Formats: sequence, C-alpha cells, structure tokens
Amino acid sequence: MPEPLRLAFVGQRVYFHYCALEAPAGGVEPAFFDFRFGGRVDELLGGLDAFAPDVVFVWRPEIVPPGAFEDLDAVTVGYLTEPLPRPGGPAHPDLDQRLGYLRHADATNFDRIAAFDPLVAPAADPIVPVWRSFPIPVSDAFFAPVRPAAGPPRIVFTGRATAHRDAFLDPIKHDFDVVHLAHGVTDEHLSAFLREVDVGVNLHNEPYPTFENRVSVYLAAGVLVVSERLSPRHGLLPGIDYLEATGPWHLWELMTAAVRTPDAFRSIRLSGRRRAERFRASRVFPRFCRDLLADVEAFGTPRRPTAAATLRRS
Repeated sequence: MPEPLRLAFVGQRVYFHYCALEAPAGGVEPAFFDFRFGGRVDELLGGLDAFAPDVVFVWRPEIVPPGAFEDLDAVTVGYLTEPLPRPGGPAHPDLDQRLGYLRHADATNFDRIAAFDPLVAPAADPIVPVWRSFPIPVSDAFFAPVRPAAGPPRIVFTGRATAHRDAFLDPIKHDFDVVHLAHGVTDEHLSAFLREVDVGVNLHNEPYPTFENRVSVYLAAGVLVVSERLSPRHGLLPGIDYLEATGPWHLWELMTAAVRTPDAFRSIRLSGRRRAERFRASRVFPRFCRDLLADVEAFGTPRRPTAAATLRRS
C-alpha cells in the first residue's frame, strides 16, 4: 500500500481552516499551518520541514515572501481566493486594491496557481499564471442533513458590514429574526450555529458580482440560501438550488414568504444540499492532489528544486 500523500495548508486559520481538508481522506494526510502576510516565515518553514509535506497549498499566494519556498522540497500551489477586475466588468476601488495585494506574490514560489473563479485569470495571469480553477471547498465537518421547519425561520449572515450589505440587511433586521456574525465565528462554533438556523443570506462585499464561499458552506449545512446574483454560479441554479434576490426589497419579500410558510422552500434546500457535495473537501482535495502531481510530472515546472520524492511516490 502506498504511503499517504502529506498535504500542508498554509493561510489564516480564521478564514480558511473551514475550507480545508481536516482529516485523512482519499490517501491524503492533511495539516494546517496558520500564517499571514508579514508572519514569521522561519517558523512556517520549520513547521513544514517537520511535517515533510508532498504538497503545500497556500491560501492567497501573496502572503508568502519572495523566495521563501526556493529550497522547499514539495510541490507548491498558490490558490487565489479574492475577486479581481474582470475584462469588461464593472470597475471598483475594492477590486483594484485586491489586485494590488496580489502583486506581492512571487510566482517563483509556486509550481502551479489555482483560483476560486476562472474569471479572475485574465487579471492574475501577468502576475501569477493560473493553471486551474475550482470553487473554494467546504470542510466535511459542516455537512449536515436538511432539517424540517420548526417555527419561524432564523436567518443568518456571516461577513463584515459594508454600505452595500447594510442596504440589504437593515430592512430585514428590522422585521425578522436575523443574526449578523461579523467576524471571528468559524470552525466548530460556526458549524454549531448553522445547525440552529434555517436561512443563510449571501451578499457581495461591494456592488460587483462574484461567488462567495459562504454559499457553499450554507448549502452543505442544509440551510436555505438566499443570495444576490452569483457569477460564476459553479453549477448552482437559482430557483432550484437557492433563491436569488435582485435587490433589498426583493430580499425582504423572500424573507416574508419564508416566515409565512416555513417549509415552502424545502425542495430547494434539499436540492442545494445535494449540490453541495461537489464542494466537499474530502472529495475535492485528494482528486486535486492527484491531478496536480500528474501535471507536474508530465509538464515540469520552472521552480527549482522540484519535489522529486513526491513524484516518485505518486
């Protein structure tokens, strides 16, 4: 029997641990290393050296200092998690700022770059060429069955406040049971909370379209998702897997319908929960690691040294 592949995740735990593989699955043994921009890279490299990973998966490649992975004997992947300007898309200072952050990334640290959204590739490619795109996965710990309705629904939004979001949230906060978790609730605390709510609202940070991973988390938890227009949809269908709100007043109307008939959208919850399986971390990451190693073995990489031991093992 071959030895399991060791997969090291690197990133801010509060934002990305619940997106990672938490337990061995599919021949992959994971570990998570909490690290942020400006962190102690010597401590990170010491931890990675002790774990001896075959693959290092970095959430946001711009957090790794230039040249830090030069001598790291593993296949390294930088994963883009942020929206960026799109060709022909709306301009926004927030998108420009995120692109500015990405310019800190050193492409020579990575064998491959992946992204949460294929539409960010044109903006990212001059900095870090994108090899593959797939939506942010969801830890298996968040998957739960759809519960039957029990009284008026509880509604949740997880994310920081912005003027754009407040325009949607303020009217429904006034009339319905809405909990806004602005920051710091993640992992088992968020998982436990989602077992107590019925509706999860997804709103964009600013008035430009994207796909937030809270959609996938809510679906996995069996919660009814009500979202602004998603782009891309990653295979999800509005009206079948989730409800789409076209504006603040429409969101209020959908909440009214959910309160009036709590189980009216059960079929949508069930369909969304089935669709969520495509985001399950224990399915996504083992397959991704196999594809990654096969691609590096077949086509090589400009990074040196390559993870020869990993490729022999695979």
